[in-house]
Amino acid sequence: MTPFTENVVNIIKSIPTGRVMTYGQIAGLAGSPRAARQVVRILHSMSGKYKLPWHRVINAKGQIALQDDEAFYEQKMNLEMEGVEVGLHGKINLEKYRWNPNS
Repeated sequence: MTPFTENVVNIIKSIPTGRVMTYGQIAGLAGSPRAARQVVRILHSMSGKYKLPWHRVINAKGQIALQDDEAFYEQKMNLEMEGVEVGLHGKINLEKYRWNPNS
């Protein structure tokens, strides 16, 4: 596992219940601010193996990015069960729910 991938996995594991982070935010904290798509790939390929809370990662617009209806509703349901309010079109208030591990 590359250092970047290891950092991404550790950051995602550390997102607390009821909070979210964006793909780009995770990429930046992991050391490569322009690697949001790599974060997507890591989530897709390693969520099961490392038991990552994949549902706590959303896009920079504060929305659930999954296009597949079943996965979209699974992520929405998981977030709502943790107390995150998910609005129309999977919109999440980043000011309220974004987690910043450095603050």
